Amino acid sequence: MSKGGITRRSVAAGLAVGVAGTAATLFLAGARSTPLGYDFRGPAADRGLGLAPPSNCTPGTIGQTEGPYYTPSTPRRADLREPGSGGEPLVLQGLVLTPDCRPVPGAVVDLWHCDERGRYDNSGFRYRGHQFADSAGAFRFETIRPGHYTGRTPHFHVKVQGARTRLLTTQLYFPDLDEANRRDFIYRQGLAMRLGRAGGAWRARFDFVLAPA
Repeated sequence: MSKGGITRRSVAAGLAVGVAGTAATLFLAGARSTPLGYDFRGPAADRGLGLAPPSNCTPGTIGQTEGPYYTPSTPRRADLREPGSGGEPLVLQGLVLTPDCRPVPGAVVDLWHCDERGRYDNSGFRYRGHQFADSAGAFRFETIRPGHYTGRTPHFHVKVQGARTRLLTTQLYFPDLDEANRRDFIYRQGLAMRLGRAGGAWRARFDFVLAPA
């Protein structure tokens, strides 16, 4: 699939040319970051996840490029799967926090990723959606493990912002894919999720720490 004349093949080809000279600049935090277009509506209903915050929230979450496949105005939903979805089920949950480990109630968490074959849906909203954190800063998505495509290890894209924080645009990675992660020069260990299995599905957790506006 393509979007605005950009294909995964052309992106991969671009990555392969001059990697050493461009890696340090092309994928710096904020290299490309479309603003969120959602109104801050206050915290969502309590999800009752009971997630304990970390003891240390510094430094904050590393930012990364949004890539060429971001689509604004996605549906507000927790389940990103649609009829016909394949892949391995995965639950992603976590907290949105300040640098002093306080929750950011009502923060927007906007998630998107490719399907199990490495394809992005650029005409609809499969594996795309946003939600608002609850009063504890908690969020939870039901989706699948994304596949890989040329030049990239499997990953999630995400944008997170609170009413009084800066916009964070970043990517999340899988800690059980050592070889694929080593080949992807965008990968950062600090953005690896905690991963396990429960109830027949993958369970992943990542806590976002946002800088104040």
